[in-house]
Amino acid sequence: MSGKTKRMGQIKQILQLHQQGYGKKTIVKSLGISRKTVRAVLNKVEAGGWLLEELLSLGDPALESRLYAGNAAFTEEKFNQLKDRLDYYAAELERPHVTKRLLWEEYRQQFPDGYSHSQFQHHLLQHVRTKNTTMVLEHKPADKLMIDFAGKTTSYVDPQTGEIITCQLFVACLPYSSYFFAMAVPTQKLEDFIHALVSCIAFVGGVTSLLVPDNMKTAIAKASRYEPELNQALEDLANHYGFAVMPARVAHPQDKGAVEGHVKIAYAQIYARLRNRQFFSIADLNAAIKECVLKVNQTRMQNKPYSREEKFLADERPLLKSVPSELFQIKHYREYTVAKNCHILLMEDKHHYSVPHTYRGKKVKVIYTRSLVEIYYQGQRIACHQRDRAPGRYTYIKEHLASQQQQYLNLSYQYYLDQAVSISDKLKSVFAQRFEQDIPPEILYKSCNGWLALCKKTDKATVDKACQIALEVGNYSYKFFENLIKNKMTNLITEKPSTVPLPRHANVRGKDYYQQQLNINL
Repeated sequence: MSGKTKRMGQIKQILQLHQQGYGKKTIVKSLGISRKTVRAVLNKVEAGGWLLEELLSLGDPALESRLYAGNAAFTEEKFNQLKDRLDYYAAELERPHVTKRLLWEEYRQQFPDGYSHSQFQHHLLQHVRTKNTTMVLEHKPADKLMIDFAGKTTSYVDPQTGEIITCQLFVACLPYSSYFFAMAVPTQKLEDFIHALVSCIAFVGGVTSLLVPDNMKTAIAKASRYEPELNQALEDLANHYGFAVMPARVAHPQDKGAVEGHVKIAYAQIYARLRNRQFFSIADLNAAIKECVLKVNQTRMQNKPYSREEKFLADERPLLKSVPSELFQIKHYREYTVAKNCHILLMEDKHHYSVPHTYRGKKVKVIYTRSLVEIYYQGQRIACHQRDRAPGRYTYIKEHLASQQQQYLNLSYQYYLDQAVSISDKLKSVFAQRFEQDIPPEILYKSCNGWLALCKKTDKATVDKACQIALEVGNYSYKFFENLIKNKMTNLITEKPSTVPLPRHANVRGKDYYQQQLNINL
């Protein structure tokens, strides 16, 4: 496979289309991947004797390890040289008296080690045929789901501010039955796009073989350090649900003509019908849109003896693949080096996760979702944790820690409590609170060692006051305790004011005097 290794999401798309019976040329045109790459992937699968279902079930790192283990990357220089000039040769071939033989001779003069005449002619004819090919779309039941965003926005009114909030309208259809779906979302960005698509699949109640979106480059979300590009997220979603993505070509709306027609239906049956209604939340807006969609699906189509819903339920619904029970979550991809304390730091949350101590200093790949953090090394998963967004905290598995760290876990807790109670009961309370925090043991014990060393140099009354302050504010770090002692902040604690009443004496005017003064002033 030439050049840089493709993303495993793209490789899975090749396998999905091949599994569904599509030929290599169709896969090349649909995915925009070179013919050589497609052929190389399928040849690898055939040579390895692997089942497509097995490969599609693997995670990305495991699939990459399976297909590209030990492969040396190389570039087919001859094809790259020719590829950049194919458009020129195709244009020259249209000119009078210009032959393929003449073009080949000119090519060989420029590249003496280039292709032979027959190979040159083959590549040139393939290029010309590809440019001149037209495709007639024949829709089969449960085969495609076409999606798009309407060009015009819809809106609702914020009841708190009176501001008009604009929304995007997501539109989808099954071209065989024309079964229709529409939904308002705040934006066309990644999270909203995926939410709309997942809602559409739930509405349809099944999964088609293909998804036909607009050209994906026109829908890339705004770049963000913590947000994967749309292509990657869409590939992950497709592999989760088990369908292939066949995007429409740039400037070729006829590739998804069915959904383009349904955008016009949305303008007439949703925008026009709701033009005089006012909504105060996106939920209310979508409830009204759902009613319009239901009416469109249940109304008999022109020149047809049936409605969209009837056609869908009769011919398509039974053929749809079932929706996976596991909810899809967007995946994020990072690479980190395992620290000496056997943890990696997930920068988005500033949270630490443990890795087996044998991988200290190794570079690992981290794949995380809203709920799960998985850590891979050379294609094998070596750790898995529930995601925790608490910054500065540690999530660890006991077996991941080195032997000396595990000794801390097993032996040292009671030791430090015994050391603390020999100095002060309040210090024991501080240590007990400290151990309830989710922090790796080596960090806890270094902190406790600092407290004990400082306490031995400080009188008991000052230690008790410092511990009292720490317990009241809930700060048990060594640095906080050290500042209290060194800055003599414990001296600021004063006794509570006495509640004993003042003694009675004759120099008291009483309330009658003040009432008399008030009447005089009035």
